[in-house]
Formats: sequence, structure tokens, C-alpha cells
Amino acid sequence: MDIDVKNLHPLEVRLLRHVSAGEDITPERIIRDLDYKVGQSNQAFSWLSAKGLVEEKSRSHRISYELTDFGRTEQLEGLPAERIFAFITENGPHTLPEIAEALSLEKSDVGSAFGLLSSKGSAKMNDEKKAEPVSSELPEDVKLQRALLNKASGTGSIDETELSETEKKAIAALAKKRGAQNSAFRIVERDEIIYNLTPEGEKAKKALLEANITGEEFGILTPEMIQTGSWKNGTFRPYGINAPTSRLIPGRRNAYSSYLQWVKDKLIALGFEEFDGPLVENEFWNGDALFMPQFHSARDIHDVYYVKDPVHCKKIDEPWLSQVAATHENGWNTGSRGWGYTFDHEFTRRQVLRSQGTVLSAHQLTKAHIPGKYFGVVRCFRYDQVDATHGADFYQTEGIVLGEDVNLRNLLGLLKMFAEEIAGAEEVKYVPGYFPFTEPSIEVHIKHPVLGWFELGGSGIFRPEVTKALGIDVPVLAWGLGIDRMALMHLGLNDLRELFTPDIESVRTRRGN
Repeated sequence: MDIDVKNLHPLEVRLLRHVSAGEDITPERIIRDLDYKVGQSNQAFSWLSAKGLVEEKSRSHRISYELTDFGRTEQLEGLPAERIFAFITENGPHTLPEIAEALSLEKSDVGSAFGLLSSKGSAKMNDEKKAEPVSSELPEDVKLQRALLNKASGTGSIDETELSETEKKAIAALAKKRGAQNSAFRIVERDEIIYNLTPEGEKAKKALLEANITGEEFGILTPEMIQTGSWKNGTFRPYGINAPTSRLIPGRRNAYSSYLQWVKDKLIALGFEEFDGPLVENEFWNGDALFMPQFHSARDIHDVYYVKDPVHCKKIDEPWLSQVAATHENGWNTGSRGWGYTFDHEFTRRQVLRSQGTVLSAHQLTKAHIPGKYFGVVRCFRYDQVDATHGADFYQTEGIVLGEDVNLRNLLGLLKMFAEEIAGAEEVKYVPGYFPFTEPSIEVHIKHPVLGWFELGGSGIFRPEVTKALGIDVPVLAWGLGIDRMALMHLGLNDLRELFTPDIESVRTRRGN
């Protein structure tokens, strides 16, 4: 294999020039001789191995025990067992809490150390529950631990090969692999590798010497080098015109976030006013105000997420509560017969996570101007099986248009705009639907090139039972469309979950509006 030595990295060049054929080469030697950092040494050997210029001669696994800062403190001040034994020998019996306070030790450390002294017959707990010495000698285990600390104090570490089997068992009680805060030793495992130059490496070294490439060549020309003239005293590495350029990753807005903002801008440009509200609602606004009977199947706990604490809101504003309750019971003055049941004032205060964006339309009716156009991009929560077109939390674009002259034709025009301009669908169909709060009701369906036909959302004209109970006596067009699903079409995706992916690469490459 031919190697162009001009393209070798300076770390590789210096290493090759420093070693000779047939000799053992170790990372430790390169770090010492060439003043490389550990990472630089590893990188140089990795590059040269990949190019076939060096090869492994041998590899061995090595375990050593490095003294931690905690261990150095114990080496100087004494092991807990040593300090406790010395204290009760000099000062007489004391309780363990008294010993912990006097020696500034943790109670758990005192308990463990005294347990060792007690089990080995060097100390005991007397009838007054005080620790006292039994012998004049420390246990052999403690003496051995002291010897290990002293042994490591010079170089700061002990190689496993230097330990007897007894010492290995003793040091195991003092060491942890990651060097925990209260461990005297840190277990360090490393592979010791010995490399040799390959025949190709020998050729590369010879070529470097002949070309007088030292590894000290300048890689870049800086303003400081020009100002000082230092560039005149060296040579430059050749440009690698075939080398890949660095990847530039500019900041970019999330594609779906950008799309949502684009939808908002478009609706505001059409004269709509935006509304918003809290994620936590009550059953009154989430369903009762929309003329959904309190026994409706959509109220089932498997469809709505209930708030555990607090379970109920404090109150519902009047006169909306009384008027909506009367509408449910007997129709109030809406011209309807209502649902014919006794309205549950306790149930209506039950708190839920907003399950539909229409809740904000209901709120808006109590303060809307006539004529008026309002919209919101609303996050909703509903128990559902997550798949390509469904999510347990999702966004809807919700809106209402109020006016004396608004009608179904106006609504169909709005739906056409959402389906074709905002979603980008080429095939759209409108089918009759049913919602407790609109009459007539229309569902919008669009055809996705991969997923096929799916519902975009529902719409209709609010029933008088909704509008009159909330203070409005003109026709109100209403819609609630799945903006997540519109984004699938617009962004060319095949799964709703791709809108919320944690894959940063996907976010970087996907373009919004």
C-alpha cells in the first residue's frame, strides 16, 4: 500500500521519526519522550494502525490501585478503626455518638469500624453501651490496611502484581472501581499494548527523512505569524485539497414549530384574532358548555385525563353556569327541549386536561365581538392508542366566525383553504358528521400519498343551545382540525411521531416554512 507521507498528521510524523524498526513501542514511552497527552498518543497509534504502519505485538490486561484524596487523608490521619481504638484506649469507654463527635467521623463510619474491632476481639460494648478496648493490639486486618496505605504513599499506586493474595483481599475492602468519595483506593484497569513498525511503516519513516518532513511544519498561517514574521523560519504542510471540509451546522428552528407559526401568521393576515387558554379545564367548559350531555360516552374516563389534585375547580362563572344548566335540563330559552336530566353541579366542576380545542371557542363566545373571527392553535390531551395518525396529546387548530350573514358556504370555503392551502392536500372530501354542539356537522377528509384517507377534523354551525346559553344570538361557524395531521401532508412525513422526534439529525435536515 502506497502512503503519501505529506498527508500524515504531525502526531504520526513525529512518532514514526522517533522509533526504529524491530524495537518495542509503547504509548507510555511516546507520552514520555514526545510529551504527548494520553489522547494524542492513542490517536496517533489508532491512525497509524489503520494505515498499516504499526501493528500490535502484544496486549496484556493490567490492574492497579491508585490512592485517592480520601485515601491520602486516611494515610495521614489514620483509618477510622485506628482512630477509634486509639481514642478509647487513651480516653476510656465512650458511646459511639460521642466517639463520632469527638473524632469528626460519620456515624456510619464509626459503626462499621467498631464492628470490625469488635468482631476481631480488639474492642467491645460494655453494659453501659459504651465502647471499650479489650486488647492492646489492633486487628491484623487493620494493620494490613495500614501497610497498604503506606505502600502506596510513595508512587500513589500499587500494581496488582505486587500484592499477595492476602493483600488483594484486604485492598478489596478499601477500593472501588470508580473511586467513590469514601474509598481509599481507585481500581484502574488498562490494557498495556506493545507495538512494532511494519515494513510499510519502515518505508514511511524513510520517506519522511528523505523529504525532511519533521512534523513541526505549520498547519495554518495566523495573523500573529504574519505580524512577527515567524512564518519565515519554518515550512508549511501542503494543503489537502481532497480532504473533507468541516460540517457546518447552523441554527434552525424546529420544522413543526415553524409550520405552526406559519399557520398563525396566515390566519392573522386573514383578519382572525388568536385566543388561548389553560391546559387544565373543567367539565363545564370542556363539555357542558358545548351541550354535551354529562352522560355522553365521550365523558368516559378512558377518553379524558382527569386531574388528581385538586379534583374540582372552585367555581363556575355566572350567568353561564345557570344558563347552561337550564339548557341541559329543559332547553332554557333556546327553543330546545334540552336533554331532560338533572344537571350535576358537582360533576361540572371536575377538572380535566383539555380534550378538545372547542373549549376555547366556548370561552370566546362569552366575550366575542359581532361580527368576529377567532382562532387558536391548541394542545389537547385524549387517551388514545399512539400510531401514525393518533397521539395521546396533539394539536388542533380551532376557530369560530360570528356574524348575521355567515352560512354553510362560508364554512366550506374555510375548510377548503385549510385542506388545500395549509395542509397541501390534492384530494379532499367533505362528509356529514355528528357532534353534540353543531348542526349541520361536517367532517373533512384528505388523502395522504402513503397513509391514504384520514379525517382532518370536524366542523359545523354551533347549535343555539351552545350560543344562546353563552350570550350569542347570531350564527357561529366552528371548526376543530388536527393541525398535526395537516403538518404530515405539508412536511412530507408519514408518521405523526416524526413531528416530535428526539433525533436531532432529523430536526437539522427537515425544512419547515
